[in-house]
Amino acid sequence: MTQKVAVLGTGKIGEALLSGMIRAGWAPADLLVTARRQERADELRTRYGVTPVSNQEAAKTADTLILTVKPQDMGTLLDELAPHVPADRLVISGAAGIPTSYFEERLATGTPVVRVMTNTPALVDEAMSVISAGSHATADHLAHAEEIFGAVGKTLRVPESQQDACTALSGSGPAYFFYLVEAMTDAGILLGLPRDKAHDLIVQSAIGAATMLRDSGEHPVKLRENVTSPAGTTINAIRELENHGVRAALIAALEAARDRSRELASGTKD
Repeated sequence: MTQKVAVLGTGKIGEALLSGMIRAGWAPADLLVTARRQERADELRTRYGVTPVSNQEAAKTADTLILTVKPQDMGTLLDELAPHVPADRLVISGAAGIPTSYFEERLATGTPVVRVMTNTPALVDEAMSVISAGSHATADHLAHAEEIFGAVGKTLRVPESQQDACTALSGSGPAYFFYLVEAMTDAGILLGLPRDKAHDLIVQSAIGAATMLRDSGEHPVKLRENVTSPAGTTINAIRELENHGVRAALIAALEAARDRSRELASGTKD
């Protein structure tokens, strides 16, 4: 039987997921979208051939609802959806920090909910999507979520208790790498390189290093040691990173991101 999937609140991540599903073989006729603005809905229809609908219509007709609105907008959306979502609908949430219990309490008893934390490399089909089951979600529901999010990258199942840590590490993770590249580019300029050349050097080094981490099977310490000659340039740079507490700063930053995810879950959205 054909499964209809609706993406509700189709922003950048929602659109990336939508386009990835189509490239993976999903028929546009089986994909529904909702958007806050009519112009946005029309743009998605023109670009992908999908069907824009209201949130209520999506809830009534789709077999799977993927909620991609911002965490602070989720309560309003659920209030709108709740009267129209049958208990056999699969609800997938992509909202950082919000537990599956939040959805289960507001939807029909027994509604299966799957929580997914993906990240912005979904835009280039290199996402890391972390998937957790709510209390009514089955193995089939998890497999279906993996099929959907596998269209834009890799997936990993974890207990929901680990979602806040995954949000800190992976959901926010691309921003840390962009920040590092920004800082290294500034350093390259300071050392006398034009910005474009510094950028190209750093980006290709990052791509190469990431590929080695993924494909070699080696521990990152071993890979770093392979670059670090006695009394050489790299060990002097590493010493300065350690002297400035970069490792400790990264750990503290990830703890701060995890704590904010927990605050979102508890309703603290200041």
